[in-house]
Amino acid sequence: MLRFLSTLVVFAVAASAHAGPGPRVASPDGTIVVDLSTDNDGRPAYALSRKGQAVITPSRLGFLLLDAPKFERNIEIVQPRTRSVDETWEQPWGERRFIRNHYNELTVTLKEKAKPFRSFDVVFRVFDDGVGFRYRFPKQAGLEQVKIGEELTEFSLARDATAWWIPAGEWNREEYLYHRTPVQQVGDAQTPITFKFDDGSHLSIHEAALVDYSGMNLTRVEDRRLKADLTPGIGEGKVVRAAPFDTPWRTLLLSDDAAGLAMSSLTLNLNEPNALGDVSWVKPMKYVGVWWEMHLDLKSWASGPKHGATNENVRKHIDFAAKHGFGGVLVEGWNVGWDGDWFGNGEDFSFTRSYPDFDLPALAAYAKSKGVVLIGHHETSGNAAHYEVQLGDAFDLYQRVGVPAVKTGYVADASQAKVTGTDGKRHYAWHEGQDMARHHLKVVTEAAKRHISVNPHEPIKDSGLRRTYPNWITREGARGMEFSAWGQPGNPPEHEANLVFTRLLAGPMDYTPGIFGMKTRSTDGIATTWAKQLSLYVVIYSPLQMAADLLENYEKNPAPFQFIKDVPVDWDDTRVLNGEVGDYVTIARKERGGDNWYLGSLTDEDGRTLSVPLSFLDEGRRYTAQIYRDGDKANWKTAPQDIVIEERSVTRGDTLTLKLAPGGGQAIRFVAQ
Repeated sequence: MLRFLSTLVVFAVAASAHAGPGPRVASPDGTIVVDLSTDNDGRPAYALSRKGQAVITPSRLGFLLLDAPKFERNIEIVQPRTRSVDETWEQPWGERRFIRNHYNELTVTLKEKAKPFRSFDVVFRVFDDGVGFRYRFPKQAGLEQVKIGEELTEFSLARDATAWWIPAGEWNREEYLYHRTPVQQVGDAQTPITFKFDDGSHLSIHEAALVDYSGMNLTRVEDRRLKADLTPGIGEGKVVRAAPFDTPWRTLLLSDDAAGLAMSSLTLNLNEPNALGDVSWVKPMKYVGVWWEMHLDLKSWASGPKHGATNENVRKHIDFAAKHGFGGVLVEGWNVGWDGDWFGNGEDFSFTRSYPDFDLPALAAYAKSKGVVLIGHHETSGNAAHYEVQLGDAFDLYQRVGVPAVKTGYVADASQAKVTGTDGKRHYAWHEGQDMARHHLKVVTEAAKRHISVNPHEPIKDSGLRRTYPNWITREGARGMEFSAWGQPGNPPEHEANLVFTRLLAGPMDYTPGIFGMKTRSTDGIATTWAKQLSLYVVIYSPLQMAADLLENYEKNPAPFQFIKDVPVDWDDTRVLNGEVGDYVTIARKERGGDNWYLGSLTDEDGRTLSVPLSFLDEGRRYTAQIYRDGDKANWKTAPQDIVIEERSVTRGDTLTLKLAPGGGQAIRFVAQ
C-alpha cells in the first residue's frame, strides 16, 4: 500500500466567531469552493461554487430534535480548523487497484449564542471532483442522547437542471424506472439523484458511510430547493443516537460531463479504511445458478414437482460451472420455508434446514471436488428480526460445509420489514431506516467472522462501506434483470444507461446479465441485443457477476458465450470514455494482475455510432481486439440475436468506430500480444 499523509494548513481562516460571511475552503486544485455563513437570525448555511460559477446557493444546516429545542438558529460559527490530506490506498478488489484520496478539510463548530449554549461540528472535505460534509455531535449537558426528528440539510441548486431520479417512500423500495424531469418537477426522491446543467456539467447528490443512521432521501421544498428527508424510524425520532457520534457524509459529485461522475472515488474515500484486516478470503467471481428458471416459471422456489433446488439440478449447474471456468453456483429455494405465504412474512424460513431433495453438505463437497463453491441464499422476506435469531447458526453451517458467500434477500413492501426494537418487541420498519442500517452491518460483521462475503438484495442503499467491510462485496438496490423476465413493463433499452450515472455511482450492483433467451414472460422480453448483454459485464461493475441465463442457452451458443467466460470481474484500472445519462456509455477496464483490457459500450432505444480512441491501451503494445458487435440487422425488437464476432490488430494510436444498434451494444476483449 502506498500512503502519503500531510496535515499542513493550506489556507488561513480566522479563529474568531463569524457573523455573516464565514470560513471558506477550496479543493486542492482550487476549482471547487465552499463558503459558510450565517443569516440575520443566526441560521447557518453553506454554499458551493465550481470554476467560479454557483452550484449550490446558501443552504441551511441544522436539526429538529424531539426532546430538545431545534438546533438551527441564533448560532455563531467558531473555532475553524483546517487540514489537507493526500494519500493513495489500495483496494483488495474493485474498479481500480489504487485510489488517490486528496482533499482539503474544514471543521467548524456551530454554537448557540444563548443558553443552553449547545454546539455541534460540521466537517467539510473538498475534493477536486466534489464535496462531502457531515455533522459531529459531541457529548454535552442536555444532549447525552440525541433524538433527531428531522435533519434540516438543504441543497438549493443555483441553476435550472435536468434531473434523473426515482421516487422515495413507495412500496417497491428502489426498484423503479428513472424519471427524467426538470428539477422543479422532482418530488420525494431517493439518492443518488443526478442533475445536468445547461452548460453540460453534472451534479450527483448522495451519502457516504451510512452507519447507525437513517438513509437520506430528498424532497423538493420549492423551485430548485431540495431538503434532506430521513427515512422514518420505528419509535421516537428518525434517528436516536447516544453522543458522541458522527452522521453519514452528505456528498455532492461534480463534473464537466457524465463520464466524470462515473470516474469518481469520492464516496469510497469518505469511508473508513478496511476494518477486517486480511481479506484475501474475499473472492470476486463469476457464477451461474438455480435462479433464472424460477423467474421464467419453469422451476419453483417451493417444494414439489417443480422444485429447482434439487440434488440433480444443482449437480448439473456445478458440472457446467466447472467445465466453463465459473467459480460459484448460486442455489435459491434450498431451505425450508418457501411453501405458502412467504412474501413479506418470513416467519417460516429456516436457515439451517434443507428440503429433503437437497443435501447441502454433499453438494458443497461435490462442488469443492470440481473446483467450484456454492453461493448460499438467505431470503428473509424483510423479517430481519427472525433472521437475526438464526444468524449465528446459519453462518456456522455455511462455514462448516464451505460456502464462502451468501446472497441475502429482503423481499417485502417498503415499511414492512420487521425488526426487534429496544423494547424487545417486533416492529414494522423501512428498509433504509436506522434499525435496518444496524441490521445489515450486523449481518456483514457476523459473516466476516466466518470468512463469508455478503450480497444483499432489496438492500439498504450502498454508501461505500465496502471499503471498511470488503466482504460486503456487492448488492442489488435497483431494478435488476429479473424485471425483464416477468415485469409489466420490463426494463426498457435506456435502463442500463440510466443506472451507470445514477444507482451505480453508489457502488457495485448484482444486475445478473448474460441473457440469450430473449423471449420471456415480460411483454417486450429482454429489451437488448446479444452484444449489449455482453457489454453489461464491463459496463455494470460487480465483483460477483452472474451468467444468469438457462444453461442450455449457453451450450447452444458457444461463440458469444466465450466473452462471458473470458471477461474478468476484478480490475486494475477503469476508464469511462464517454456517456450521456440515459442515452449511452462506453467503459474500458484493465484486468487485475494481467495485461488485457476489456471494453463495453451500450445505447438506449436509439442506434448510434461512437468514435472511441484506444489511448487507454498500454504504450508500446499491440493487441488483438476480439470484437462482439451488433450485426447490420440487429435491433432489440426485431433481431436481438444478430451478432458479429471478429478480430483485428490494434494499438493505442488507433480509433475504433462503434456502430450500436437500437437497444444494442458492443463488447471487446483486447488481448495483449
